[in-house]
Amino acid sequence: MISVLVADDHPVVRDGLCTMLELEPDIKVVGRASDGAEAVEQARRTHPDVILLDVQMPVMDGIEALRKIRARDPEARVIVLTTYRNEDYIFPSLKAGALGYLLKDATREELAGAIRAVAAGESLLDPQLVSDAAEHMPSITRRERDVLRLMADGKNNAEIAVLLFLSENTVKTHVSNILEKLGCKDRAAAVLLAWRRHII
Repeated sequence: MISVLVADDHPVVRDGLCTMLELEPDIKVVGRASDGAEAVEQARRTHPDVILLDVQMPVMDGIEALRKIRARDPEARVIVLTTYRNEDYIFPSLKAGALGYLLKDATREELAGAIRAVAAGESLLDPQLVSDAAEHMPSITRRERDVLRLMADGKNNAEIAVLLFLSENTVKTHVSNILEKLGCKDRAAAVLLAWRRHII
């Protein structure tokens, strides 16, 4: 059985997630938390195989809770489950140690599959966030990898240009090439795919 802790500040969402998961024969909900601080305490007490963590919660937000959980237990396996699809939440979640990032409109099958994957030590990103077209990883140059890393740090083109001693137009060209090679429509998706494929 895969033990799961569900942390979400909305009772209807939290209870709905737990009800869905309890229908799965190999998943058992061992804890429910309504805020980040409670999630940290429940994770310490129940030692779940997987933690489902909302981003926006009272007392302590999900990203700070994730940092504290991982600081106490570096092996903790966390899926950030949220409605937010922008890089202000995605990048900090991945940096804090999330193994999965899933949107709340995922189906029961997708959610259960994500839990099984993360429990097995795999990383998982919502398919809506990453282009499905990039099945084979193209060749990324060393300079493009440098640009990708700085994109992941939230740097804009001007900042990347200064840090890499390049012109801003050259950086724009690198970014365009990266998006084309990875088959992604925007910077966030490109960084997510690069992270997923261990390019950065």
